[in-house]
Amino acid sequence: MEPLEADHMSQISFQVKELALRCNVSADTVRYYTKIGLLQPERDSASGYKRFDEKDMKRLSFIRRAKSLGYTLNEIKQMIEESRKGKSPCPMVRDLIQRRIQRHRHRLEEQMELQKRMEEALARWAAMPDGIPDGDSVCVLIESIENPCQSHREEDNQIE
Repeated sequence: MEPLEADHMSQISFQVKELALRCNVSADTVRYYTKIGLLQPERDSASGYKRFDEKDMKRLSFIRRAKSLGYTLNEIKQMIEESRKGKSPCPMVRDLIQRRIQRHRHRLEEQMELQKRMEEALARWAAMPDGIPDGDSVCVLIESIENPCQSHREEDNQIE
C-alpha cells in the first residue's frame, strides 16, 4: 500500500451505527463500551458526533474475542489499561484463564456427578409405582433416594 493510501485509510471514520454494523454488534453495545471507556472515539468538531476509526474497530474486535474466551468486561478493561501503560497484559491474561479453566473443570465435574445421580434415580424409578401422599410422604420417588441428612449423621457418629 502506498503511503498516501495508508494515510487515507487512517482518515476513515465511522459513526456508532456504522461501526456496529461492521463489527456485527448492536449500536447500544458500541455506546456502552464507549461509556465505560473500552472505546475512546474522537468527537467530530463540526457535527458533534462521536467518530470511530480503524483503531476502534480493532479494539472492538479484541473485546469480542476476549469475551468469547470468557473474560469479563472488567477484566478486558484491565487488559486495555495495562496495554495503554505500555505493559504487557499477557501474564494477567494467562493467569485469569488458567484460574477460570480450573473453576470450570470443577463445575463440570459437579455437573457430571449430578447427571449420573439423576440418571441412576430415573432408572431406579422406572420399576417403582407412583405413591399416594399419606401425610408424612410427599413423593416416594424422591424419598427413595439416600437421605443426605442421615448419611451425614452416621459419618459424624463414626468420627466421635
